[in-house]
Amino acid sequence: MVAGLAGLAVVGSAAALAFLPGSQPVGPPKPAGSTPPAGATAAPPIPGHEVYGFVPYWEIDDTIADHLRATNTTTVALFSVTHTGKGKIATNQKGYRAISGPIGRRIVADAHDLGRRVDVTWTSFGQAKNKTLFASVALQDRVIAALVSLRADLGVDGIAVDVEEIGSTDIAAYGAFVGRLRTALRSSDPAATVTATTGAGPQGAALALAASVAGADRIFLMGYDYRTGSSAPGASAPISRGDGVERSIAWSLELYAATGVPVDRTILGLPLYGLAWPTATADMGAPNTGRGDIWVPRRNLATLLDPGVTATYDPVEDVAFLAVPAGKAWQAIYYDTPQSLRPKLGLANSLGLAGAGFWALGYERGLPDYTDLIADFRAGRSMTVAAADPGTGASAGPAVGASADPLAPRIGAGAAGTGGTTGNGGSDAATNQPSVVP
Repeated sequence: MVAGLAGLAVVGSAAALAFLPGSQPVGPPKPAGSTPPAGATAAPPIPGHEVYGFVPYWEIDDTIADHLRATNTTTVALFSVTHTGKGKIATNQKGYRAISGPIGRRIVADAHDLGRRVDVTWTSFGQAKNKTLFASVALQDRVIAALVSLRADLGVDGIAVDVEEIGSTDIAAYGAFVGRLRTALRSSDPAATVTATTGAGPQGAALALAASVAGADRIFLMGYDYRTGSSAPGASAPISRGDGVERSIAWSLELYAATGVPVDRTILGLPLYGLAWPTATADMGAPNTGRGDIWVPRRNLATLLDPGVTATYDPVEDVAFLAVPAGKAWQAIYYDTPQSLRPKLGLANSLGLAGAGFWALGYERGLPDYTDLIADFRAGRSMTVAAADPGTGASAGPAVGASADPLAPRIGAGAAGTGGTTGNGGSDAATNQPSVVP
């Protein structure tokens, strides 16, 4: 399945605009002679190495700013704010208070000091809320005005748009909203950007196309939660699957490419968390005996740093597996490690994506191998897993091609060398993490 991705990555957006009722293909025609002659080999895509990391408000505490300074990102997306029924920013919510408070403002100042960017994430979750929003241009315009004002107040560089649980008939209105938001932001700051955060399934691809046609600077593909607490155990973000189900990172990337989402504006989002299920035995693949739950590495450091605890690796789904006793039963944990993330980052490189991103920075605090991995990807080092180092896969290989990154002037060189979810819409009660597979 992965082998077919490179070919699909060059599919144009014209045919895929059928996802948007009434839309027409945009963009200039190809110049004469632009089609390679029969038998010609296309040049390999040039990957970007942006690192786009979400920081949820529940991770904004006394140690997060120092952790982010040591993590070589290009953009930090503070999660999240939302709007009231009147279109104003909901200032009574925890997300707004954390982002606009002293630690949130320090994160912004630190990032700019290091030549990095900061976005604020605006969320609109729920069918009812989105039906009301996208039925009213006046309400949308009030939300846009509030976001433009918020960007200026916080001194951030852009807005990440995360709309989930939306009716298919509202996708065109969503795209128009993204376009008007970007125009309004650029009227305030010509360098301001909009990033659209979209799901891994067909509706997510349609939203991604609508946003990209409207001018979104980046599309963050949420490449995780292919399994959730209500599913059978396994990887949250498999490149391919061992259970015969087609939904996987490779499937989503093919879907996005076939839909016409520009690869050079796509960020592959990956998880820095895992899922844990109760099981009767300690075997990998054992059936669960109850519902699973989010498993965050930094909240389980005692387990991960215990020399007597050894994780195994599933090479089919590219995920680490750990079984720990839970009374007379077991807790089966499937989580992403630096080793399991490397082939996924390598896939982003091979397809020429703009870069990769993570949900969520802070989840990996206390485990420096993750920080090293991010630095390796940012520097363009090889993502090949070192056979001699199965624990972390921390292989430092040769650099790959430089990125023709349109945000590069804004990112600069100063960053170098620093040293929820349900899957069906809504959010996980424990994490408020956005869903990914409609």
